[in-house]
Amino acid sequence: MVTATAPKLTQVHDAERFDALVRTREAQLAVIGLGYVGLPLAVAYATEGFRVTGIDIDPLRVESLERDHSPVADVPAADIAATRAAGRLVVEGSYDHLGKADAVFICVPTPCTRNKQPDTSSIVAAARGIAEHLRPGQLVILRSTSYPGTTEELVLPILEAGGLVVGRDVFLAFAPERVDPGRQDYTARNTPVIVGGVDPESTRRAVRVFEQLGPRVMPVSSPAAAEMAKLLENVFRNVNIALVNQLAMLCDRMGLDIWEVVDAAGTKPYGFLPFHPGPGVGGHCIPVDPYYLAWKAREYDFHMDFIELAARVNEEMPYHVVTKTLLALNGHRNHHPAVRVMVLGVTFKRDVEDSRGSPALKIMELLVHHGAKVSYHDPYVSRLSIGDRTFTSRPLTAAALRAVDCVLIVADHSCFDYQWIVRHARLVVDTRNATRKVDEGRVKIVRL
Repeated sequence: MVTATAPKLTQVHDAERFDALVRTREAQLAVIGLGYVGLPLAVAYATEGFRVTGIDIDPLRVESLERDHSPVADVPAADIAATRAAGRLVVEGSYDHLGKADAVFICVPTPCTRNKQPDTSSIVAAARGIAEHLRPGQLVILRSTSYPGTTEELVLPILEAGGLVVGRDVFLAFAPERVDPGRQDYTARNTPVIVGGVDPESTRRAVRVFEQLGPRVMPVSSPAAAEMAKLLENVFRNVNIALVNQLAMLCDRMGLDIWEVVDAAGTKPYGFLPFHPGPGVGGHCIPVDPYYLAWKAREYDFHMDFIELAARVNEEMPYHVVTKTLLALNGHRNHHPAVRVMVLGVTFKRDVEDSRGSPALKIMELLVHHGAKVSYHDPYVSRLSIGDRTFTSRPLTAAALRAVDCVLIVADHSCFDYQWIVRHARLVVDTRNATRKVDEGRVKIVRL
């Protein structure tokens, strides 16, 4: 009796063939996660001539993309329609077509738990989905921000569980995303890319793939080095924002204008980089990354006190904003038993539709806790859920402004007419210095 045996794997898959497929645009790509990171990447490669399969487990997002609607403001619907019509972009809700891909990008969310622990469940789910369809020669590139060691400690074992060996049969690298929502001057085509593979061939292949979009690609020695570089970028911002936010609170007590102080310091042509205060930090990375790094550091009996302190300072800003707002309202009370506050802008930064981690969420939650009647207006966010409550954006009219006791500016969208807003408001609390050029007139403006 003859027993059938599985085909023997070659030690090194044909690198020249892989390079040729990439160079001629015959390589098939897959992008898992079609959000702020994955969708721009998928469309960029499809526009460049690659066949791209975009995968997302959210059926509503898949349905929207299949109707050529863009859920990401940075990606025009016309680009989605053009790449889909050309057969270059296909959107799927499952991993069934991954076996055809020569390179697979993981672009899934990596939030924190309520206890500030890394939540890598989406990375694990994506890696398992890939593993079920993994074949020799495939390249897997993790783009989701995570702690140093994620690629090799979390993704690699999952990929190798079926018998294929990373670095011999399949290839794995980490290349951190550098997406800044709403930014048009730096995109997937010109933002430098850092690449760290688990072995030299993984690095080389990942570099080759990213070079097709045109940006400068910088290889580093390992995935952990690339993961640490990404955290450094965002922790740098978090720490400096915390510094200026704490100075803002001190200036408030001293009767100084923090905006004037920052502008004055910014005239120094060297050794100083201006950061500006605000109601807190938000988005998909800045509030989260310090905790990823601090969590990993404890594994080495190392405590990132400095970084954790900065994160706590930024988390305190919504409390400072609410306290400042309630104090400002003390002199503006009327016969209404509860103060009425309209929050202007609930996204985490101006001119984007992204409310993830926005300080506005905590500010509104705290105001409600203090008994305020809270409403909001934001042209980018029609509905907002905070806890078990759902808010709907109110029209911004003169009557709506006059009907509230305070207008609280949290996101300074450029579409707002601040002179008009101040003219019709009773009291304005400005956390972004958006009203710096506005004639206050009879209206009291309180700035951060």
